[in-house]
Parts: sequence; structure tokens; C-alpha cells
Amino acid sequence: MRLLRPAPEAALRVHTPEMSSDVFLFLTTFFASAVEAVEALTIVLGVGVVRGWRSPLLGVAAATVVLAALVAVLGPALRLIPIETLRLVVGGLLLVFGLQWLRKAILRSSGYKALHDEGEAFRDGQRQAAEAGRPRGRGIDWYSFTVAFKGVLLEGLEVVFIVLTFGATQGRVGLAALAAAAAVVVVVAVGVAIRAPLERVPENTIKFAVGLLLSSFGIFWAGEGAGVNWPGSDVSILGIFAFLALVSAAYVARLRRHRLSTAVIGASA
Repeated sequence: MRLLRPAPEAALRVHTPEMSSDVFLFLTTFFASAVEAVEALTIVLGVGVVRGWRSPLLGVAAATVVLAALVAVLGPALRLIPIETLRLVVGGLLLVFGLQWLRKAILRSSGYKALHDEGEAFRDGQRQAAEAGRPRGRGIDWYSFTVAFKGVLLEGLEVVFIVLTFGATQGRVGLAALAAAAAVVVVVAVGVAIRAPLERVPENTIKFAVGLLLSSFGIFWAGEGAGVNWPGSDVSILGIFAFLALVSAAYVARLRRHRLSTAVIGASA
């Protein structure tokens, strides 16, 4: 009778880094896509409520086709680039992209930049749609079509960038696309149900988290592309994330104190 031998430790650990990386990839793509979807939905709702839905929906459909074509064409093309070079370039781009999100989130949290108000953006879109001239006949309302097309395309390009970069560097374009699609479906379903912008979504908090995640992945992949051997493999992303979160929190606290002290000095003067 043969005794079953315990599996080696390496075999037990083989799927852990990959699974954790897939979870990070899905969550980052989902939340980043959700933020962009909320902003695109606000634009479409603003013009659709005032001028009707046919032309804005045609604009949304046209923009979706363009975005899907970009993913279909660029996705396979990125696979031809050597993985080390791809991770170095993508890591640098993600770091720049993530730090921009993080910088704005820090300024908003510290009070130096106004919080983004989806309700106000929705009302502003309604005002502009009401002031635009009405089309003659029953043809396409090109104002509504253009506004919806441009809004979905511009917001969607950031989603495509995240899907392609994340998917190509990890060989998980399908998973990244699935996360983006899930985010869009959730946001659109909620928006259609209430027919209003998602004002109560903690957008700045989500942008803060996404900025941290994008910056963490950017540092990790750029380091891997440059030949860095990270301890713990993909798990080290957690350490990078924690470090960036602590530094960002320190910046927020310092900027808040500076803003309050400046306000007190100005009031006394």
C-alpha cells in the first residue's frame, strides 16, 4: 500500500500569487471603470432627459463600437511586445496616470480642490441641452448624438487604456475586459433605475483608492521590467499600496493643517 506524500510547499503556494494578482487586477479595473462610467452616464442622462433618448443612445452605441474595435485591434498587438519591455513601459505610464488621480484626490481631501459634484454636472448638461437649438423633422438630433458620443468615447478611452495595459502585462485581457464590462453594467443599471446621476457615490474615495492601486501596479511592473526581483512576487503589491497610502494620508493631514493655519492668519489679518 502506497502512502500519500504531502504536497511540497512550492506546489501549495504556486497559485497564491497568481490568484492575488487576478483579484487586484479585477478590482482596480472594476473601480476605475465604474468612476468613468458614472461620469459618462451623467453626460448621457443630462442630454437624454431634455432632448429624448433615441439620438443619445445612437451616440453611445457608436462610441461603444469604436472602443470595442480599439480593444480588439490593440489587444493582440501588445502581445507581440516582449513582456519585460511591455511591463517597463506600461508600468511607467500607469505610474504617471495613477499619480495624477492620486494628486487630485489628495487636493480634494485636503480642501484645496473642490469635490466633483455629479449633480451639478447633470444640471449643467441639462441647461446646455435646453439652450441648444432643436432639430427639424424626425431625423437624428446631432447635438444629442455628438454630446453622448464624445462623452462616452472620452471616458471610455481611459477604461480601454486600463484594460489593455493591465490585461497585456498579466496576460489577462479577457479578465480586465470582464471587470470593465461588469462595472459599466452595474452603473448603467443603477442609473437607469433611478434616472438620475449617482450623486451619493463616494467618487473621491474611489478615485483615491484607484490612484493608489494604479500607482502601486505602476511601480511593481516598472520594477519588474527593469529587472527588480520583488520579495513575495505579486504579494509585494500590498506593501507598495500600504506605503503609498501612508504617504498620501500624511500629505492630506499636512495640507489640511497648512490650509487651516493660512485661513486663521488671513482672518486675523
